[in-house]
Amino acid sequence: MRTNLTFDTKKLQEQDRHWVHPWEDLKALPKAERTIIAQAEGIYLHDSDGNKLIDGPAGMWCVNIGHGREEMAQAISEQIMRMPYYSPWSLGNVPASELAEKLTELTPGDLNHVFFTTGGSTAVDSALRFMMYFNNCLERPEKKHIISRADAYHGSTYLGSSCSGKARDKDHMDFATELVHLLPTVHPYRRPEGMSIEAFCDEKVADLENKILELGPDKVGAFIAEPILASGGVIIPPPGYHRRTLEICRKYDVLYISDEVVTGFGRLGHWFASEDVYDIVPDIILSAKGITSGYVPLGAVFISDRVVNRLTSKETDIGYFASGFTYAGHPVAAAAALKNIEIIERDGLLEHVREVGPYFQARMKELEEIDLVGEVRGEGLMACIECVNNKESKDPLTLDYEMGKRIDAHCQENGLIVRPMINMCVMSPPLIITRAQVDEMVDILRNGITESMADLHKEGLWQG
Repeated sequence: MRTNLTFDTKKLQEQDRHWVHPWEDLKALPKAERTIIAQAEGIYLHDSDGNKLIDGPAGMWCVNIGHGREEMAQAISEQIMRMPYYSPWSLGNVPASELAEKLTELTPGDLNHVFFTTGGSTAVDSALRFMMYFNNCLERPEKKHIISRADAYHGSTYLGSSCSGKARDKDHMDFATELVHLLPTVHPYRRPEGMSIEAFCDEKVADLENKILELGPDKVGAFIAEPILASGGVIIPPPGYHRRTLEICRKYDVLYISDEVVTGFGRLGHWFASEDVYDIVPDIILSAKGITSGYVPLGAVFISDRVVNRLTSKETDIGYFASGFTYAGHPVAAAAALKNIEIIERDGLLEHVREVGPYFQARMKELEEIDLVGEVRGEGLMACIECVNNKESKDPLTLDYEMGKRIDAHCQENGLIVRPMINMCVMSPPLIITRAQVDEMVDILRNGITESMADLHKEGLWQG
């Protein structure tokens, strides 16, 4: 890593205002003063003022092998010099072909076909377009409706964002409401008082079947679901939910799409969570983020033999699946993914997550001792702290909606970046994190939450 670099932070912040960031508050843009990250190594970032910060979110859930891997830089550089690009339309390329075979060795069950995309959002959009093509080929032109869930997040394309169920993301935007239907939240923490977790699961499973019957099984093409609703606040559906909803999809011939953009490639200690954690083999799995550990963009759609064979066995013409991207199977991205997988295997990172993950969860759970914290939930190396106005009522509504940003600001002062989301903070550190680094991270988090709670007291926004 280059050291002793100097930056003019104020100038960089002024320059940064020309960049319309994702989820940008346009009214605040003229005065925005973001932290500017200049360097990174391992689990640490360095901002333009030279402050060292733990990368709590691992970028955006994605820097699984950690920052600054020299062998990744070398693999990327060598591929650029060997061949930086060629069209995926009519020819293959060496790293993409090798990656396709390697990935299908890692996927569960019979998911032996991979369609490369540029990232998670384009993977979602491609899978949904494939569902429509699939049903057109099977002469079921009305079987196109998509069922998703409240609190879900499935990307920023028109179809993907239409399937997302985060309420505040719906403001001032248009969506394919005629095609997409959102089920009520599967958030166990928000279940009715006195309802058992088993009864809650029964209700959530019934929500899916009832919606299919309401729309008509001949109209519903796909159910799209994250194993853990990551950006919704690391929401873990009740035990048995995934398996039972898959069975309902099979019953009504609805494609089950598992969005593993976050949970794939080690976040829960397995290549994929669908089978190893939740005992399901979906029709389609989506991936991105950890597939290259964020070093370069890449996404993938994995499709089962069961689904593909229904098309290839037809005697009638099924035409082309006319979908794809200029950068699909990009040789540099494929080389990065191959090296990323090699590092994860060689360094035993899946086993490391299964060993350090329970410790991470236990340390994070200790934060529930703080009066402001209603629940800490998570699995593997992903967790969410949800702040509430009152632990008994679980009411977040009168709490400062900038709570997550307050906590992040205090944490940054002490050496930690968190991902703030309204009244929540999400943590998903690089998979290489050690127990000692977990301790460091949680200690800073505790201080950040406590300091934020004191701020609210002073401002009369929270009485505890």
